[in-house]
Amino acid sequence: MTGVVAFDVNETLLDLSALDPAFEELFGSTALRPQWFAQMLQLAFVGGLSGEYVDFSAAQHAALLMLGEKVGRTVDPVEATDMVERMSSLPPYPEVAEALRRLHGSGVRTVALTNSVAGVAEAQLSHAGLRDAFDDVISADSVRRLKPAPEPYLAVARAFAVDISDVRLVAAHSWDVSGAMAAGCSAAFVTRPGQVLSPIGRQPDIVGADIADVVDQILTREAT
Repeated sequence: MTGVVAFDVNETLLDLSALDPAFEELFGSTALRPQWFAQMLQLAFVGGLSGEYVDFSAAQHAALLMLGEKVGRTVDPVEATDMVERMSSLPPYPEVAEALRRLHGSGVRTVALTNSVAGVAEAQLSHAGLRDAFDDVISADSVRRLKPAPEPYLAVARAFAVDISDVRLVAAHSWDVSGAMAAGCSAAFVTRPGQVLSPIGRQPDIVGADIADVVDQILTREAT
């Protein structure tokens, strides 16, 4: 049985497309939002690999300035801050709330495990009406190592006093799934639009179209 199910937050539970109107206003194109997110991840991951830690909010802010420079549109730091603050009020995908409550109500322990700083994570889940579906919220910032480094996944095992093999991560990012399995977790991949699994390395034993599908598969396994 799975001891704890850990859920990634951004793009797994919460829909970043809500930022599209703001990107249209700032850059004249919603197509730049995925580029911004990818640039933000690059900055955060480089910080981890180089030993010079960069928190997620700082990476988001810097990535907006870099994106503006790339496309020839100077982004004022105040504009960047406004965009980053919008991350705290993202809506959940339609199926998320009911599926999470069904899983939590079954007795399975659940935790939100996110690279966002703690204050943002708590604000996101509260605004989305999801906070009561989790036993805990753990920010990778608390261990100063962002996913997919092993420390955030190990922090879940410590917080719930279980072995790392008793933790299952649910995420819509291949890098997150790979990191979790490398740390010793099992994993479930959510095939949100545009998200695909890496063909390299270990593969998750659960793949679902959305959170409801993944929860169905987890509960089936728990029942057997």
